[in-house]
Amino acid sequence: MSLNAILRSSALALAAVTGLAAAAQADTYKWITFKPQGAGDAQAITTQWLVDQFAERTGGKHSIEVFWGGSVAKTGEIPEALAAGVGDFGDIITPYFPDQMPLNNAVGFFIPQPMNTLQVGQFMEEMHATYPEFSQELESQNLHAFGFRPLEDYGLLCTKPVKSVADMKGLRIRSYGFAYPKLIEALGASPVSIATSEAYEALQRSIIDCTPIGPALARGWKYDEVAKYYIEVPLGASFGHLLAMNLDSYNGMDDETRAVVDQLGKDYLVEYARVVDEDAARVRELWKGDLGVEVIPFPKEELLGVLDDAGVKEVRQEWIDKANGLGVPADEIVKRFDFDTPS
Repeated sequence: MSLNAILRSSALALAAVTGLAAAAQADTYKWITFKPQGAGDAQAITTQWLVDQFAERTGGKHSIEVFWGGSVAKTGEIPEALAAGVGDFGDIITPYFPDQMPLNNAVGFFIPQPMNTLQVGQFMEEMHATYPEFSQELESQNLHAFGFRPLEDYGLLCTKPVKSVADMKGLRIRSYGFAYPKLIEALGASPVSIATSEAYEALQRSIIDCTPIGPALARGWKYDEVAKYYIEVPLGASFGHLLAMNLDSYNGMDDETRAVVDQLGKDYLVEYARVVDEDAARVRELWKGDLGVEVIPFPKEELLGVLDDAGVKEVRQEWIDKANGLGVPADEIVKRFDFDTPS
């Protein structure tokens, strides 16, 4: 082979290697979500905020493409799809996977509890920073949580006024998850298992009288069209979603990009909590107007009085036993759910 041919071949090889290196550095990651792009709620809005921030903070070197509305994986499929590498990022509705994620479902066993949206997210951040078992639970499934998305503060949206525990006797209240069935029974009402998507019709047709929910979500699902009483039962914020990554994708990032993701997870919680609070305040103003939803206070002491109920205690003990069995000091952690303990 002539010298020119050798040089030309070497130049082509170098160009190919350089091109591959550039391609490896300029990544487009895939985010799979159940949320519709046009939902216009805090979850969809802040997902787009995070995606935009990721591109900005990496100087345009990396980007995230969002596959909205379950187009790649449905709600119940997302953990498995993420673990298999079908997506790099995704949001997981944690309470849907109690057997896979018992530790990360801690808050769901302790309703009512005193923390708001931001505080619940900070609690989860603290758990992951303090107790490696929380992260290991996900790592065993090839997942990594880089952020947390709690739900808003919850009360009860009802089709009739409720002013005390006495008014709850005999009501049919939508139930789901761990704590709600026993809590509803302790309040003298009947728990009814209804999916979120079916609750509008259930309220409209008097299949249920109330559903636990916050103002922003009530407006988002339009439940407030058929239920006109919002009862300020201090249930606290529920933990909702993990902002998760495929563990291999996370570990495969360079240190700089991984640091961006880590910080974005923390910043996301603050931005999300701000948007949720603004949205809830906006809805409350709408309720005062044409929507005509009456907000009714509820005596906190009556709600807290049912915490001594055997069924409520049983649910809480269930998580304590699971956590202790996994080597986590549950007795210390559950103090955070005490209404007399500062968050």
